[in-house]
Amino acid sequence: MDTSANSAFEQLLGASAQTVETELRRLLSDHPRAGEVTRPLHLMQAARHGVLNGGKRLRPFLVLESASLFDAPPSAALRVAAALECVHCYSLVHDDLPAMDDDDLRRGQPTVHKAFDEATAILAGDGLLTLAFDILADDDTALPAATRLALISGLSRASGFGGMVGGQALDLAAEKSMPNEAGIITLQAMKTGALIRYACEAGAILGGGSDEDRERLHGFGAAIGLAFQLADDVLDLTADATTMGKATGKDAAAGKATLAGLHGIEWAQAQLRGLVAQANELLEPYGERAAVLMAAAHFVADRRS
Repeated sequence: MDTSANSAFEQLLGASAQTVETELRRLLSDHPRAGEVTRPLHLMQAARHGVLNGGKRLRPFLVLESASLFDAPPSAALRVAAALECVHCYSLVHDDLPAMDDDDLRRGQPTVHKAFDEATAILAGDGLLTLAFDILADDDTALPAATRLALISGLSRASGFGGMVGGQALDLAAEKSMPNEAGIITLQAMKTGALIRYACEAGAILGGGSDEDRERLHGFGAAIGLAFQLADDVLDLTADATTMGKATGKDAAAGKATLAGLHGIEWAQAQLRGLVAQANELLEPYGERAAVLMAAAHFVADRRS
């Protein structure tokens, strides 16, 4: 992606992030909703610290753009995007804990357990995960009940034992027993890829796309999910903490195997080019309507932070 195209895409991504952040701020209000007794102030502060701290909001962006391919209702798509970001942010809050990846810095700020305490960080993550499914199930997400159920089912599986959580378990196990290449691919497809695949496929679910549409968007998500992790691995080897907003070099220090570490940076960069081509090919039937999603594939592969 050339400099001008990259700049235009970053503006789109930034505008989307602001829209999503406004919705998240509303959903994370201190005011209890119907059926709630109260929302403890310090817990909500911790949750907001873990969510409203910047970030590219790539996963919500993918929901919104994939939904637009199928003319899905924008207000409903925004709520689905916010629900997914709650799950993603919960995973970051928990991943940063001493028992997991043990990080002090996230997006250039103290992690939740450092800014508050470990117990509050655990509970904030629990609350964010639960809130995600509240959002999807709520009548305010104005979609047919069957559509909401499909979105809930998809997010459950992408988040759980066979998805992100299972991937994190494999990642922790990899510190003790280095996986082979197939094991690394499986780990990354679960830990990082599952939510990205869901983000893309959710657009087809929202808009009532066909089974073929869902398969295409799922495949697109799989390609850019792997590209995202490959780019992350390269950055972990080459970038500094100031640029990344978090510690770098931790995979190598912990003895974790990555595809970039296994095959080298040049190999990883060649793979990234191939994954972008694969992602774009999957979107060709949608023509110009998919131009922004195609740009997203380039952005994921070319990112510098």
